[in-house]
Amino acid sequence: MDKNFALYPGTFDPFTFGHRDVLERALRLFDCVEVTVGVNLEKETLFSTEERTDLVRRCTQDLHGVQVHAYEGLIVDRAHDVGAAALVRGLRQVSDFDAEFRMAFANRKLAPELETVFFMTSEEYALISSSMVRDAHRWDGDVSKFVPPPVVAALEEKGIPARS
Repeated sequence: MDKNFALYPGTFDPFTFGHRDVLERALRLFDCVEVTVGVNLEKETLFSTEERTDLVRRCTQDLHGVQVHAYEGLIVDRAHDVGAAALVRGLRQVSDFDAEFRMAFANRKLAPELETVFFMTSEEYALISSSMVRDAHRWDGDVSKFVPPPVVAALEEKGIPARS
């Protein structure tokens, strides 16, 4: 287990400035953070696994110590396979804590040696969620304040034009 290596799992559909903010905070504590793009065949996503993985890579290419991989299965198994010491989770609002709290306890039961580390996002990103971005963009809202340029371009490529 590498104490300087953590996983940051999520769907990232799409990757937002809030996700990046949490990742940057995690990189202050860990030398390497893998953004683990979750594959859940039961969850309908706007972007395919390959598209989400590519977008995260493009949105983080300037950050040192970031790896991006897709994974289907229990995140504790991925952590064990790659030797990660921790899971990174972002908290935007108090309501996030309830679900994250339960997930952290479940992961602790499955892998007691794996820690979950919570990072509060910056206030400016506390109300940003991927679903809010998808909804705002669908209704012609300008999402450029919420997502990096590669995501805006990818939304436009999906045939969902953004207002300029």
